[in-house]
Amino acid sequence: MATKKAAESTLYHLSPRGFWKKFREVAAVNSEISTGLPLPAVNRFPPPASRPEKYSTPATKASDPAQNPYWKRDVRRAYPQLSIVTQSELSSLLIEHSRGPAVAAPTEEKKDVPADAPKPVDLSVAIQGITQNKKVYSVTSLPPTLPTSRPRWVPHLAEAAPHHPDSYFPMMLYK
Repeated sequence: MATKKAAESTLYHLSPRGFWKKFREVAAVNSEISTGLPLPAVNRFPPPASRPEKYSTPATKASDPAQNPYWKRDVRRAYPQLSIVTQSELSSLLIEHSRGPAVAAPTEEKKDVPADAPKPVDLSVAIQGITQNKKVYSVTSLPPTLPTSRPRWVPHLAEAAPHHPDSYFPMMLYK
């Protein structure tokens, strides 16, 4: 004959003893229900804090006071740093960018001489030189715009609002 198998509700839970057991039998609505408090010795094995060895914090760069100064940890003072671009730097960047990518043919000679730094040029002269060579922006080559999450609104004339045909009504509706 098959028997119905079910988990024992009080097997792994604390149950009152003595006076409180009698009190629970009298006062509880259903005294057969488990208390829900697990037995500490059975619930978690091994029990917490029962291991003989002591925990040691692993040595990291952050645990060394010489490598972890306060000013690096202080997030309250993590202000954004200013970036300054002078006119001469901007003009050299504009000139380099307008030339386009140019790669020299490979040669067998090895040169250890670094490339000469570009001479500083006035920004107005750099802009004038770039715009004389080619048209910077056209219908096909527009300047960059900020990315937006929705398309730009283009006004479209909607049908007129209801009003008397002979009255002065200067309002126009747009979608």
